Amino acid sequence: MSAPQSLTIDIYSDVMCPWCLIGYGQLTKALKELEGEIAAEIRWRPFELNPQMPPEGEEQEAHLRRKYGRPAEEGARIRGQMKAIAEGAGVSLSYEGEDEAPPAMMWNTRDCHKLLAFALEQAGPGVQTALKLALFRAHFNERRNLGDRMVLLDIAASTGLHREAAKAALDDPDLEARVLAEEAQAWDMNISGVPAMIVENKFLIPGAQGPEVYVNALRRVAEKSRAAAG
Repeated sequence: MSAPQSLTIDIYSDVMCPWCLIGYGQLTKALKELEGEIAAEIRWRPFELNPQMPPEGEEQEAHLRRKYGRPAEEGARIRGQMKAIAEGAGVSLSYEGEDEAPPAMMWNTRDCHKLLAFALEQAGPGVQTALKLALFRAHFNERRNLGDRMVLLDIAASTGLHREAAKAALDDPDLEARVLAEEAQAWDMNISGVPAMIVENKFLIPGAQGPEVYVNALRRVAEKSRAAAG
């Protein structure tokens, strides 16, 4: 039996984005269906939905109302729909704490992206994905303050990253410049929303798709890659 074909998948994403978590859940389902046929190396790339978000953050409902002009009732309906879709994708957008849920917030994610870049460079894609999922969980299920560096360092350490090295990474101007360069590259590729998945550095799958869409797209990319290799 031949080894599965290996593909790289770069996911442009923001931790504040519920559709990014849903898309990852659907992609995971697709890769399970393709097990033995296609293996993927997933790398997370930066995309800030709200790069000008102040350090104190903004209450989620107020933010969405201001940004999209949505009435509260419509926002509640959309969130309910997203939660149901997330459950179908095998992920959760629901608060899971034992105490009363704190307000859902939106945070500035520049430091999150710097930590994710650091994780990829220093520990590889597996640890980077573990960090990304821990950040998703901290935001959606635990409602922690992802604008607080101490919180971020706790999360980084929980995934096996060296705390002091992670702290140094947050203060590294060269690392921040690389993050900003990758964000600029996304815009150069006409990526204006997330999630956006780039397979083998050239094939774009936009948005959170159903598992069957990912299965078919990845099979097509694998076939093209085999044909190109001769």
